[in-house]
Amino acid sequence: MIHVTKTYLPPLEEYNNYLKKAWNKKWITNRGELVLELESRLKKHLGISNILATSNGTVPLQIALKLLGKGGEIITTPFSYIATSAAIVWEHCTPVFVDIHPEYLCIDETQIEAAITSKTTTILATHVFGNPCNVEVIKKIAKKHNLYVIYDAAHCFDVMYKGQSIFNYGDISTCSFHATKLFHTGEGGALFCKDTALAQKAFYSHNFGHKDLLSFHGLGINGKMSELQAAMGLAVLPYMEKIISSRKQVVNYYDTHLDFSNLKKIKIRKNTQWNYSYYPVIFDSEKTLLNVEKVLNTAGIFPRRYFYPSLNTLPFLKGGKMSISEKISKTILCLPLYADLELCDIRNIVTLINNEIC
Repeated sequence: MIHVTKTYLPPLEEYNNYLKKAWNKKWITNRGELVLELESRLKKHLGISNILATSNGTVPLQIALKLLGKGGEIITTPFSYIATSAAIVWEHCTPVFVDIHPEYLCIDETQIEAAITSKTTTILATHVFGNPCNVEVIKKIAKKHNLYVIYDAAHCFDVMYKGQSIFNYGDISTCSFHATKLFHTGEGGALFCKDTALAQKAFYSHNFGHKDLLSFHGLGINGKMSELQAAMGLAVLPYMEKIISSRKQVVNYYDTHLDFSNLKKIKIRKNTQWNYSYYPVIFDSEKTLLNVEKVLNTAGIFPRRYFYPSLNTLPFLKGGKMSISEKISKTILCLPLYADLELCDIRNIVTLINNEIC
């Protein structure tokens, strides 16, 4: 079977070599040497100043919202994974949806100001499929209205925008290191923040609020990454160039051979060094999508309707009408994309899709 993605597993011996360090020290959590080493290597690899490795990719969103959301209204996108909006509600804030750009698929920055009220505290936008939001305009809006900016950059490992890591934008950026992601620690994530004081607040927030063993800075939760997770990250990191190069080849084949007279694809923002994290295609109708999905499934190929449904349509989020997001969510399909996807399988996927939509 061919799934939408497949976890990259480094050589087991290399993973075990890192695990032995934890075994020998008998230290497998509470920020041991492997977590510290991973953070240090990621700083160098990504060109960033502050990073906080976490147990998953949702915890940093929750911490960011706890610190910056302040129980207010959070302007956000309806076209994202459920974690983005669920974290808002979980932290006792209110999501206020703004529709998306029909080509970039990120939040439509031209509609943000109309959604701002006296209760708005933060803009939480998603760099969809690793495609940057219009960070310059969002920054201007936030500054004008005295708002914070959080970026859900779950898909953005190794994405560069205007010569620097996309994680350098916003007051806080977050990333997922889930097993399905480009770079992973099995399960895990990270929080990025250039402001040292805010980074320190995030740090104690992810460790129960501890100041030291017996005193506390304030309220916190347990969001620490384990040594076992960090070992996987350290074993995967040296292969990132290979992983991205392989995925790029798959993307290039799709770009060259799919019939785009009957399909659309995401428009990557100018000045972006993309990471080839996903390959979404947009069909002319949901009916066509479902027909293609059925044909692929019958052949043992399992793409994913990602993101579906549009989050504003979920009853526990109670959003208004978002016509573009709702249309895109019904007609978008992410095709299989991973480092060792065989050429014969890629050809078969393309042939099946082209035959169905012609």
